[in-house]
Amino acid sequence: MRRRSSSTSSSGRRSSIVRRGSENLRFDEFGFALTKRKDRKVHHRSHDYSYPQLSSGKVKELCELLSYWNGSSFICRSQIERFIRMGIPPSLRSRVWKCLLTIDSLRETNDFNYQTCLCEVRGPLVDLGVSEYGILSAIATLSDTQNDLDLNQQQPSSCSETRYSVQDITLFRQIALDLQRSFPTHRSLMGESPEAIEGQAKLFRVLIAYAKYNPQVGYSQGMSYIAAVLLMQLGEEESFWALTALLDEPRYLSELFDLSLTKVQHQVKVFEQFLKHRKPRLSQHMEWVGVSSVHFVMPWFLTLFTSLPCWDSVLAVWDLIILHGLSAVFRTALTVIELLEPRLMDLNDEGAILPLLLRVPVDVAQYSVLVPALWNTDIHDWELKCMNSLVLDESHHGAKTAVQSLHWMC
Repeated sequence: MRRRSSSTSSSGRRSSIVRRGSENLRFDEFGFALTKRKDRKVHHRSHDYSYPQLSSGKVKELCELLSYWNGSSFICRSQIERFIRMGIPPSLRSRVWKCLLTIDSLRETNDFNYQTCLCEVRGPLVDLGVSEYGILSAIATLSDTQNDLDLNQQQPSSCSETRYSVQDITLFRQIALDLQRSFPTHRSLMGESPEAIEGQAKLFRVLIAYAKYNPQVGYSQGMSYIAAVLLMQLGEEESFWALTALLDEPRYLSELFDLSLTKVQHQVKVFEQFLKHRKPRLSQHMEWVGVSSVHFVMPWFLTLFTSLPCWDSVLAVWDLIILHGLSAVFRTALTVIELLEPRLMDLNDEGAILPLLLRVPVDVAQYSVLVPALWNTDIHDWELKCMNSLVLDESHHGAKTAVQSLHWMC
């Protein structure tokens, strides 16, 4: 495994130059703007990648596997896991994800029509004077309209023949606000170039369509990051169906996302118990310092570790999550904490520990360190089931105690 820097002249095939405005911007092979070293700490992004390259024979073997893919076959899944362990070539990752998420089958067996949904969404946008291609510049307009409706405490008058509701405006505005924060240094979302405007519009459309497709889940914090990563790998409608598979399928992340964030808060508690079980000394130390897991585990879970500075590592983590689902999310969190454990044990201040967890250092997040450690970390389903039951029992016992106390007071 050898380190490659996307910023060096020897890696011309892995970077590109695009003129935006009056300056030339260089992008690495994954589409992130190459920044000066002094600015990398601000964006917390490394461009020195160390992922392995498969031999031509292995690439051919993987292509053959994908051509006769059968998701219900144990042999196919065990073979794809072998390739994921070796490292999926970037050029084949979209095919691997499509196979594992069964995107084509999901689309063919579903009555929901993506394009029809978008046509229905455009009506309210037109009435609001907002374009999907200028959604970021429309945040102020949406905010003003929302404030006016909140002030009047009523829905738009039916006689005005408007096609939007308070809920529509709230949804549009929330997604637009999150688009600003989603990978602002990636070429598909950066600035006001035609490519970025189109990228922002695609991301907006995918998120709006999912909120309409599954109103029980709707749109919640973190989804913009997940949808953006999918769009970096897949086409627009493919990304929608991939997002649907990830958020709705029980084997993936259906226990992480809901409108109230109740599910992810529960999973954070499960991870707390899991950490006490696996790392009692570290767990006790962090509790003594006053570090709450919710402050770093929730961002990790909601954005699926996209805050890691090394993008080749992020994609390797995603490969594993798309293969194994929620257990791989726990596995990644445990691996990161284990790698940081010596440093965490030396710190006695919450103000020093949280930044370390929220901005994982490059020397820990780099592919050659994180990914081998990830594959050497085992998590068993029975462990997670036990921890989940423990949290549910504690919650039930706490609620029962509260009711008993209330009765006693009465």
